[in-house]
Amino acid sequence: MNTAVTPYPEVTLTEAQLRSLDVPGPRYTSYPTADRFVEAFGPAEYRQALRQRAQGAVVGGVPPLSLYVHIPFCDSLCYYCACNKIITRHHSRGRDYLGLLAREIDLHVAELGTGQGLTQLHLGGGSPTFLSDEELSDLMGLIRGAFRLLPQCEVSIGVDPRTASRQRMRHLAAIGFNRVSFGVQDFDADVQAAVHRVQSFESVQELVAEARALRFESINADLIYGLPKQTPESFRRTIAQVAELRPTRIALYAYAHLPQRFKPQRRIDAAALPTGEQRVQMLGNALAGFIGNGYVYIGMDHFALPNDALAVAKRQGRLHRNFQGYTTQPDCDLIGLGVSSIGRVGATYSQNAKTMSEYEDALAQGVLPVVRGLALTRDDLLRRTVIMALMCQGRVEIESVELAHLINMRETFAPEFERLKPLAEMGLVEVTDQAIQVTPTGWFFVRAVAMIFDRHLQADKVRERFSRII
Repeated sequence: MNTAVTPYPEVTLTEAQLRSLDVPGPRYTSYPTADRFVEAFGPAEYRQALRQRAQGAVVGGVPPLSLYVHIPFCDSLCYYCACNKIITRHHSRGRDYLGLLAREIDLHVAELGTGQGLTQLHLGGGSPTFLSDEELSDLMGLIRGAFRLLPQCEVSIGVDPRTASRQRMRHLAAIGFNRVSFGVQDFDADVQAAVHRVQSFESVQELVAEARALRFESINADLIYGLPKQTPESFRRTIAQVAELRPTRIALYAYAHLPQRFKPQRRIDAAALPTGEQRVQMLGNALAGFIGNGYVYIGMDHFALPNDALAVAKRQGRLHRNFQGYTTQPDCDLIGLGVSSIGRVGATYSQNAKTMSEYEDALAQGVLPVVRGLALTRDDLLRRTVIMALMCQGRVEIESVELAHLINMRETFAPEFERLKPLAEMGLVEVTDQAIQVTPTGWFFVRAVAMIFDRHLQADKVRERFSRII
């Protein structure tokens, strides 16, 4: 069958072309991706990276600093979830966890000193709102005691609407949060039952209204398409409801069904999952629905209202990408606190222990709980430059890359330029002597373009650990 499928009114590709693009691929919140981290990089290597930052021994100057804190606890299990989480009703564990975070913060202060300025702080999980108001206040106190929140610092938190209230929103604002992200996923009752996450539209509507009244600078809603029991028709209703809520930002993720890796997903009936064609229709409906309601398509998985800082950054060519997705922040060093957290300091990546017992043991011994990571090679840094330029600006300026990395791009990337030709024939990318330019059509499939330059991915072809592009 060769009829055209239109995922957005301005994008028309044949079904064969869409099938060729509908493959697993990284989201490129980093390059190399986290699956490339190695155990040979541990606490000593991470400590050295921190010391180099503290001493200012960084080529090009010390970059801004971002902080991520992982709160792993949830009251109940969402079957689709691939996050590192601990399901428990024992809220006393939150207080114990704060003690562990305090130790980890002290270990960082020992290397960095007190008062490093933060331009970005994010609490994720799990469910950060598993913590009580008092515990959240205490956590912010720990952070402020060790770091300095700069005047324009983005202070954000992920909120599970089932564990929040108007009073909770007021408390978050009072202790300094200025950005909030609500986990919505889908409003359809059958879908919510199938993934074990039931929450009403009205409850989310109340929280969004309160956040708006409190003048949070950014209100985000997370959605997932490709969940069990979803249909193009049911998801179109969710799209309309989210558009009615009018969050300033929307994150739209494709569900990756990997039950062999993520045990909770084994509770999902694979037969209830939408087909590939239905997923394409859902994506198309979302693009048309949100853009039709005035949102700007930022790229891959983000939408924003035109006056939101993310949309402004896209217009001005200032988009960046980190482990939280698209951001207005320039390239930052990122310290990850908590079990399983990922960080980036200098030309290194690091990840903490994924189990609570291993995380606790390291801290009990006074050791940073890093269990794996990566020191980037010259080739990694070069390819990261190219991939992030594609993901964020949709354009690689060939001369700029050549001058920055002292290479001839056509020679260095000769195989990659060959692999770009089929994408150029589809109209996804244009290649000239000056630049590699992602087209308006290609912007919807930018991961496919970026994957061309991923040396690790091209080498092993093992991609089933990633979500699908469509």
